[in-house]
Amino acid sequence: MPRLVDLATTIRSKNAGVDHITFDVIFPDPSAYRRAVESGVLTRERLARLFNVAPEEVTHLVAVDSVGAIKFTLRRGRPSGSPGERDVFGSQQYPPLFDLEIP
Repeated sequence: MPRLVDLATTIRSKNAGVDHITFDVIFPDPSAYRRAVESGVLTRERLARLFNVAPEEVTHLVAVDSVGAIKFTLRRGRPSGSPGERDVFGSQQYPPLFDLEIP
């Protein structure tokens, strides 16, 4: 079964303000995008488990048909740049997505 990293051309994370991190999963073609969307794997509940947060911490989850991308946003556990926060730019948070199997 292919993993998300095998289907997507880009998987990234970045700041979305001081209290949020946004994730982009961009696909190379409509069939890969449709497969991911229709699989039902990328849900708020699944993303929350994957990133070890409560489902309500997944503030947005959107499939953008016009560009073949899935975007979602998580509330940060600590504000960007605060003491103990380890990724000021939010750019190193995406690897847990790699191994998601997409039927």
